[in-house]
Amino acid sequence: MSTELLPPVAPDVLAEAVEQLSARLRKKLDAAIAGCAANAAVAGDGAVEVRFGEDAVVTLRPAPSGAVTDPGQAVCTCLLAPRCLHRAAALGAAPLADAPTRPEAPEETAFAPEPPAGPADEPAGSTSEVPPSTTEPGLSAGTTVDHRAAPAPASAAGPAPSADPAPVITATAAQVRAATALWEAAAEALSAGVSAGGAVVQAELLRAAHTARLAGLPRAEAATLRVVRGLRAARDRSQGQRLGDLAAAFRELLAGAALLASGSAAPDAAGTTRRAYAQGGSLRVYGLCREPVLSATGYGGVATHLTDHEGACYTVSDVRPGGLARARGAGSASVALGGAVLDHAGLARGGLRIVGATVSPDGRLGAGKGVSATPLRGVDWTEEPAAALFARPVHEAMAAALAGGPTENGETVTPLLGCDVEVVGPAGEYLVVRVAGDGPLLRLHPAHPHPELPHAANLRRLARHPGLALRVLGRPDLDLAATLRPLAVGPVPGASYTLRLPEEWRGRADLGYDRLQGSHFPRGTPGPEACAPVAEGPDPLADAPLWRVRRLLETGIAGGRRAVAEAGRGPDTAALVAPLRRAGLGGAAELAAALTAEAAHRPRDAFGRLTDASADGYARAWLASAVHLAAAERSLVAASWS
Repeated sequence: MSTELLPPVAPDVLAEAVEQLSARLRKKLDAAIAGCAANAAVAGDGAVEVRFGEDAVVTLRPAPSGAVTDPGQAVCTCLLAPRCLHRAAALGAAPLADAPTRPEAPEETAFAPEPPAGPADEPAGSTSEVPPSTTEPGLSAGTTVDHRAAPAPASAAGPAPSADPAPVITATAAQVRAATALWEAAAEALSAGVSAGGAVVQAELLRAAHTARLAGLPRAEAATLRVVRGLRAARDRSQGQRLGDLAAAFRELLAGAALLASGSAAPDAAGTTRRAYAQGGSLRVYGLCREPVLSATGYGGVATHLTDHEGACYTVSDVRPGGLARARGAGSASVALGGAVLDHAGLARGGLRIVGATVSPDGRLGAGKGVSATPLRGVDWTEEPAAALFARPVHEAMAAALAGGPTENGETVTPLLGCDVEVVGPAGEYLVVRVAGDGPLLRLHPAHPHPELPHAANLRRLARHPGLALRVLGRPDLDLAATLRPLAVGPVPGASYTLRLPEEWRGRADLGYDRLQGSHFPRGTPGPEACAPVAEGPDPLADAPLWRVRRLLETGIAGGRRAVAEAGRGPDTAALVAPLRRAGLGGAAELAAALTAEAAHRPRDAFGRLTDASADGYARAWLASAVHLAAAERSLVAASWS
């Protein structure tokens, strides 16, 4: 269903419209939504009209921000308005608007820190200004968890408590109530699954999300919006939508709501509605590479990565509406930072001295009024501070990446990883390389799959030169074994069979903008055997039977509680649990068995009525298994880099 003409709608406006419907009209809502986009038309005054037959027309008049943010901006001509099916359907067909970026949170909703039992310093790099992604307990593969217990903030299998415990925050009563309501709505949505997670279920989530925002829990609100958008995309069978992504969104939402509902959580559990920039003083930063940014919502641009002599990494971004054309053109656009006279191509190979710098916790450089910048000579990858990125062993760098880092909008920002490799050859859609010094085999996947961007074409050209020595800078894929998504490549110092790049490129090629040519490779034409596919190498994540647990969890996402119960009936339970136990994954086996048992546990009275219709126990069982799976998969991903 295309919704290009319909303006975005604030979540609370949609939730209120659905809440006003009678039970009879709610049953008809999903069918009414299906045909709205085809009947939408732009009116002469900039409003959007959606026609329902001959007698009803819904008019959406967005605010100056471009979104419908007030119930009065959605009007229907029928006699039942505003409690009519037409108005709710038109609002339900429109895309969801993002939460307001700078609301003033009431003072009584702020977290109040508990008095520490002893001196405890906040860990370096932590902040309560930007919402990090959910912290998952690091359960070992053999750990058994009571699925009826709420997820604990700290892992039972984690390290012993230190002398300086982490700060603990006590939530206000309003926040506990909001988090409890959010947990209940998320549990019901999980129990329903995609098949039954229609507009009414989504509206309950949106109403709980709005309550969470009013209580000062923007991170929980953002997690809820990701779940609702994922449900919509899955029901519409949108291209590129993966059940695994929706399962991860549910896991984050449920885990965060459970921690907040318990009354105590980490200092940054509430999140923030704005990106906070702190004064960074005077900085000298040097370009590493640039990458095109292209989103599914029509935004495009560029992000240039930089570093300083302390080893800290920064980004300068320029992302605006414009899609692919803007992503391709922004690579040579001027840098909007303190009056600098560089473009992004020059900054990626140059440097800046910034006075009055402002830096967000995730390393983004701000362009405030008091910021001034002057160009500096750039550094090659063989010079400090860039050379330090390639000196660290890959298994250490990957362990640091998996341990977490700065976060933005509840998602982990993966740090860049550099290493020297030798090309082995192509394998399917990616390139196989071996880390120098008898290191592990890595898979190089395109950083962006769009065919109009040169990522994939550059990797195919590199695959024709087995034995080629490369210096690679990229972003490790935390969900796949031994996988790196390269952003730039360069020659290896001292290697005879390596790249020959132009001097003005300063020893690296940005794979999203620069196109490698034949003159950039050493002399000698590769033979036909050079392009032959090679063995992919071991994949501990794919070889482990954890895929059975993943499939069970995703079955629950798609079909809800009933589908999980069906998957655990009869011999199917043994087929699920036995391979896990044989592989030494006893904890995963017990959690999966507990999940199927809880899904089938629907006690009824003598008249066949459910005596316990709550989805709470099922949601806790699903969350326990999902958290354990994520921890086990992260352990296998880390091992694949050794």
